[in-house]
Amino acid sequence: MRNWLEEPLKELTENILPFWLRMRDPSGGFFGEADAFGNVLPQARRGTVLNARILWAFSEAYRLIGREEYLKAARWERDYFMTHFFDREHGGVWWSVDADGTRPDTKKQLYAQAFAIYGLSAWCLAVPGDTEAAEAATGLFRLVEQRFLDEPFGYIEALESDFSPLRDMSLSSSDINAPRTMNSHIHLMEAYAALYRIAPLPEVETALRRLLDIVSGIMTGPGGHLGLYFERDWTVIPSHISCGHDIETSWLMMECASVLQDEDLTAALLPVAARLAAAGNEAFGEGMPVSAQWWEYAEAVVGNLWAGNEETAYRIWCFIRDNLADRIHGEWFWSLLPDGTPDLSHPKAGFWKCPYHNTRMCIEMLNLSKKA
Repeated sequence: MRNWLEEPLKELTENILPFWLRMRDPSGGFFGEADAFGNVLPQARRGTVLNARILWAFSEAYRLIGREEYLKAARWERDYFMTHFFDREHGGVWWSVDADGTRPDTKKQLYAQAFAIYGLSAWCLAVPGDTEAAEAATGLFRLVEQRFLDEPFGYIEALESDFSPLRDMSLSSSDINAPRTMNSHIHLMEAYAALYRIAPLPEVETALRRLLDIVSGIMTGPGGHLGLYFERDWTVIPSHISCGHDIETSWLMMECASVLQDEDLTAALLPVAARLAAAGNEAFGEGMPVSAQWWEYAEAVVGNLWAGNEETAYRIWCFIRDNLADRIHGEWFWSLLPDGTPDLSHPKAGFWKCPYHNTRMCIEMLNLSKKA
């Protein structure tokens, strides 16, 4: 690998994470939103997914880089998350809370449970011995397996606060109301792989293998594109193609499988990963789609590195570095407009704009540079 794979260290430590350190609320936790210029909206609701991803980002950055400020930020988020996002009556985590940590949005989204497991597992890797956090992560795993796993063979998208059926299960206003989604399943897979690193229990391994089967078999079409929405019997609900998710899943599936140290499984998944990467590169392999969002560019870099397409990965990284990274206010813009200028109408931080895809890209690139 060329030395360019070390460039993300500067991006992570001088642009991405400093922005998120400024998002810390002195009274507890992190603010829920900031506009495209980095101006904090202190009264914005605080999403469980955003906070779990902040916990993950600073925990992983501390493990990789060892800076004390990252450990302090992760601990700050860990304490807030454990206090404010758990439903002490019914179990599981809420979808969001008010800025002061009260009045939760009480629906139980599978996606949120997954990222809570993911963030807490990363924290436990960074700070071994936190039995409270480890028990919370394994407790969420058991809750998901009890409440969200159903027949035929898959996980339900969302439930009411008490885990009764929920009529509108959609993840966001731009998503179809479907009982099963690709998005929740790939991130539950990722969460279980992270949990397995701190709790290599037989039941976690069984569940992780189940998800790898679902993602590589049921969800991946013959052309390599993922189905996005499904009925309970896994009938595909027609929708658009998401090249960003295709290329994200291509490498994420292989990384999740690697924790099981099963050579036969890895060999069986490689052709599926290759098809997913090729499908994703229908958008990123030639030219540069300025309509893509920040997270899609980040995943395209990592996916192409895993697929061995270093020149494509380098080209996309240069585009991010020169066009998407905000050198004035920090972090990355949401996307670019058709004329190539930044889209300033979307937030720099919020429910869906988190230090996750770009931090993970930097960490993956740095880890790959060490293996070169």
